[in-house]
Amino acid sequence: MSRLPPLNAMRAFEAAARHLSFTRAAEELFVTQAAISHQVKALEEALGVKLFRRLNRALILTDEGQALIPFVREAFERFTAGVRELERFCCGGTLTVTAPPSFASEWLVARLGRLHHQHPEIDLHVNATPRMVDLIRENVDCAIRHGHGNWPGLIAYRLFQPSLRPVCSPALLSGEHPLRTPADLVHHTLLHALDGPDEWQLWLRAAGVDGIDFGRGLRFDDSDLAMKAAFSGVGVAIGRTPVLDDDLSEGRLVAPFDISIDSECAYYFVVPEATADQPKVQAFRGWLLNEVGRAELAR
Repeated sequence: MSRLPPLNAMRAFEAAARHLSFTRAAEELFVTQAAISHQVKALEEALGVKLFRRLNRALILTDEGQALIPFVREAFERFTAGVRELERFCCGGTLTVTAPPSFASEWLVARLGRLHHQHPEIDLHVNATPRMVDLIRENVDCAIRHGHGNWPGLIAYRLFQPSLRPVCSPALLSGEHPLRTPADLVHHTLLHALDGPDEWQLWLRAAGVDGIDFGRGLRFDDSDLAMKAAFSGVGVAIGRTPVLDDDLSEGRLVAPFDISIDSECAYYFVVPEATADQPKVQAFRGWLLNEVGRAELAR
């Protein structure tokens, strides 16, 4: 024959062969027994062979039917696998997102349980790195970035603009040189992050503090490491809220001074233009924006 038989006829044959019953095949496919019989008969006529022997109380495959059925089953299994792979690619499967380590560890991770509950079809891979990953070249789905919102070839959705303020371990509020006023910083180590190199200078200027060398102290590749040093009581870091809201509310960190300034940069969700409409990307973006809204309401 020059062309394949209709797919419905092949499906009816596969179900009838598996059950050896037109009645049970009809129940599985939600059609009538007469419809299954009609489809099988049409398939036999198209192929020019008998596929079943119809007995009084039984249905058995002919030699021709037994020869054909393994190929039909394999074909439908491959159809099913192909559809599942398409669903995984478009609607679920692995979604890779890069984020600054501080954002990932201090804000994102604590909320991922709700993502899994709402979208169990998404297997999230979080790549926490201070490096600005080339999403298109490195085949990464999306990212959280801290900046001004202008990245060529990417769509940027603004999440929030953080406030900057000194944070430290509660232990530094007491001791030989307790932190009570900004001038007390002269007795403590300043912790700097390379992803926010001017933040101490900006804050000290806004606070009107003189006599403190804003360039001294310890330097870290990322603010996440600076925060870990602050947790340990090594010194005082510039923290970004609301990224650190959970640590502040639970007392792991304290903000010794009631002075904050707006950061010149904001956090953005960014995605390549070509893949922004993928269902798994849209699902993650919707969840992320909703979480930002929840956090704002809770403040």
